[in-house]
Amino acid sequence: MLHLAVLILLYFLPAIIGRDKRDATGIFLLNLFLGWTVIGWIVALVWACAAERNPQVHMIPVAVVGRYCCRCGSVTYPGAHYCTGCGCTV
Repeated sequence: MLHLAVLILLYFLPAIIGRDKRDATGIFLLNLFLGWTVIGWIVALVWACAAERNPQVHMIPVAVVGRYCCRCGSVTYPGAHYCTGCGCTV
């Protein structure tokens, strides 16, 4: 019985490794349906271990009048002592 549990964990190893990836569903389905072939299991493992491409973040400068609240992040009016969003002191 223990051997069967170890074999099931080994079979689903690519799905376990790739569970936090954006393509986790695709990795799981490939592992489930084609994992019985050695090539399908290896492809799923490589896909799960491959690094994800991070989306590029473009910073757009915006002129802000006032200050940002350190608690909720909303913009306050110039000279305000309290945040209009959450009410904490700015």
